[in-house]
Amino acid sequence: MVGPTSRRALLQAFTVTPIAVPLIAPPWTKALAAVHRRYDDAPATLQRTKQGRSISRFRYHNAERSCLLLEAGFFSDPRFVRQTLHQAGSIAQQALCAYLLDIGFADPWNARQIRQDIAKALAYANATGLGHHCPDMARLASVLSPYWKWGYHYDSWEEQPDRDGFTPATIIPLVRALVDRVHDVTGHRAPSGCRRVQREARS
Repeated sequence: MVGPTSRRALLQAFTVTPIAVPLIAPPWTKALAAVHRRYDDAPATLQRTKQGRSISRFRYHNAERSCLLLEAGFFSDPRFVRQTLHQAGSIAQQALCAYLLDIGFADPWNARQIRQDIAKALAYANATGLGHHCPDMARLASVLSPYWKWGYHYDSWEEQPDRDGFTPATIIPLVRALVDRVHDVTGHRAPSGCRRVQREARS
């Protein structure tokens, strides 16, 4: 009896080679089409390449290193929650784009359609198998989108966007969980020393 197709086998079928033509329909076709309709985006053609995998790894490494700085306290002062949100948005974008590139989305499509919309990036990632259905992360993604707004200068506290009660203490664990999920699903190795530092920080 033949078991269900593994994620690795499925993705290998979508890797570009001189003679290979994908024969396996991805299980997320309907979910992906639904997200396209929700955002009225141009359809994306998923096609895995070595270049996409390489850029994916680079983006994940950027997210991992920046997340370590976030955890180290560089952006954890409650007085500077706006800076924390801006940094969190940058990390989430890098991590989610790393996943989307790994699954076969083209980098130009990501740049054109997703930009700095973290909620949209998360929706596309979950529609194509990331499996990070965390309600608090979804709520944070909405607050972050688009994350450029948290790097903008506001003349008063009242002018700042609504942060929905998020503080550095609640933001940082959610961002870490997202980065860890991307690490686990893509199989990218963490940058040298990063996992060791994380274990020491958590012990």
